[in-house]
Amino acid sequence: MRLPARPASAFFLKFPKISATPRSFLAAALSFACIFSLGVDLPALAAIPAAAKDKKPKTDPALKGLPIAGLSPDEAILHALNRLAYGPRPGDIEHVRQMGLAKWIEQQLNPNSIDDKAMEARLQDYPTLHMSTAKLIDEYPQPKQAEKQAEKQAQARAQQEQRRSDAAATVVEKDMQNAPGQPANSEAPAAIPVAARQPSLDNPSAPAPMKQQTQGNAPTNGTGKRDVLGGGDPNNVPRAIAEDSKRPQRVVAELSMAKVTRAIYSERQLQQVMDDFWFNHFNVFAAKGEDRYYLTSYERDVIQPHALGKFKDLLTATAKSPAMLFYLDNFLSVDPRATQRQAVERAMRQQRRRVGFGWPPRPSANPQQAKKNERGLNENYGRELMELHTLGVDGGYSQKDVTEVARCFTGWTIDKPRQHADFKFDDRLHDPDPKYVLGKKIHAGGMRDGEQVIDLLVHHPNTAKFISTKLARRFVSDNPPRALVESMARTFQSSDGDIRAVLKTMIWSPEFWSRESYHAKIKTPFELVVSEVRALGTDVDTPLPLVQWVGRIGEPLYQCQPPTGYADKADAWVNTGALLNRLNYSLALAGNKMRGARTDVPSLLGLDSSADAKSALDRAVQVFLGGQAGPTTVETLEKQLDNPQVLQAKLDDPRKQVDLGVVAGLVLGAPEFQRR
Repeated sequence: MRLPARPASAFFLKFPKISATPRSFLAAALSFACIFSLGVDLPALAAIPAAAKDKKPKTDPALKGLPIAGLSPDEAILHALNRLAYGPRPGDIEHVRQMGLAKWIEQQLNPNSIDDKAMEARLQDYPTLHMSTAKLIDEYPQPKQAEKQAEKQAQARAQQEQRRSDAAATVVEKDMQNAPGQPANSEAPAAIPVAARQPSLDNPSAPAPMKQQTQGNAPTNGTGKRDVLGGGDPNNVPRAIAEDSKRPQRVVAELSMAKVTRAIYSERQLQQVMDDFWFNHFNVFAAKGEDRYYLTSYERDVIQPHALGKFKDLLTATAKSPAMLFYLDNFLSVDPRATQRQAVERAMRQQRRRVGFGWPPRPSANPQQAKKNERGLNENYGRELMELHTLGVDGGYSQKDVTEVARCFTGWTIDKPRQHADFKFDDRLHDPDPKYVLGKKIHAGGMRDGEQVIDLLVHHPNTAKFISTKLARRFVSDNPPRALVESMARTFQSSDGDIRAVLKTMIWSPEFWSRESYHAKIKTPFELVVSEVRALGTDVDTPLPLVQWVGRIGEPLYQCQPPTGYADKADAWVNTGALLNRLNYSLALAGNKMRGARTDVPSLLGLDSSADAKSALDRAVQVFLGGQAGPTTVETLEKQLDNPQVLQAKLDDPRKQVDLGVVAGLVLGAPEFQRR
């Protein structure tokens, strides 16, 4: 049944007309969300009541030691929880107020001082997180590799059984020939030909026929796709990533579920934010070949331990990581003359051996085959090292510098990529000649050439500026104040690239706490999914649907193909399709329509379903938005209050019960919650 038509407001005239069906509130709510898609650079003040703009916050003990002048105590605490964490949980604002905001920040900057055993216990459900690369390759092989392994194992078992049968047949035959009382002309039992022997049906340990082994390991159709963690029904579990799956996709699925779990439940919130920041900065694409096996060690052993340490240590660790070496092909990069040098050396050794035995010289190798086997210089890593990892795209380097850096990193490769995949420096593949990078001569020799380049880049002023800009963009605003970036860059240089020191400079700056920075950032899909779970206090038993929602909204985890990583500006995330998916996610989560997640909205709001719809809306705005909702948001939400899905009643039913989950979902879909 259609609802009564309403006069169109000036705001809604900007959008296409929507038929007033029982589900029309979804489209209407999406319309008001579009306010920030039409003006992502609107000042955050637009969502603040006029009275709050002119009111100066009083000095509060909770803010002692921080340069906060433009925000109230609750706003400042909320701002910190939205920037240095993944949003507040129920009770978090009061907890930080009692502790003192500066003390909470200091704890977050020193994560090892925080007990996080409860979160770590949740990660025990994901055994791959603790496996070595070699074990992951062995236990989660590619389907073709699995078939080959099964075939080899079946062949080995069959051969072993055959040898046992042959030996047993020989003994029986010998015993029959030597048995006393055996008539000379009696017929001995016919020996069973080996080829005709079949495993007994009564023997469960007998090897299965080869064909059945192969069929049992045949790949499932449609499970090897790149978007297996984002795009379909979030409540559906693809076979390739199910708990009992031994496919490589399960490895990335467990990484993704662990990432979501940490972001939701870890007390070390800043650590999780920085892990995400650095992984995105040093992006590696999971769907590129063997990298699906390397990512576990990459995040565990490279990113996480160095997230708040020295930038040089982090950069060096990424340069030596098999994940990065494979992703940017540096493991294939060699001095173009290395193949020729090795061929000459090999030929000389062979000739010396042949002459020693008096044999004639070996004919020279086929030049076409030799050329086919040649490997050359690969500049991918050299370019991204300067453009994306250190100096920035306008960092003052040339194409010649890219080539010279690539020469410095020749020989940085992977030892047995499909077995244990460890970093290895092969001096035979390294370019031994001098190189010149940014006008400086590099000729330390061997692996030290690459290390000298890293040291040069880390201490370059443009690196300090580039890293400081990216950090300020992540934590402050899409266009961070120049003065703040310059201050952070000076700290970067004076502290020898100490990431924690740079963050302290940023956090203890007036710019970080300014009214202009408050609610100035749009949440990425990952930030939105996690922050809503935290805001609702949702109990998550199975995070896989959340992982799939992140992908559905537009940010599939570990699936960013270009080395730039995912963008950190609003225009990358604000579009009609994404807004609709954001709202649908909010309604599914708050309405308990998500597998493995339980939300108790009535307890959170302190209301029951018999409450007045307007009271429920006002309470939800207070709980989730801190009472700060713009007039357009309030007007749009109030127009949905008599919708049958909100009131859960037939039109002729005098009793009306409010669906608090729908109300909460609509408020979480508001533009004010989309910002952080």
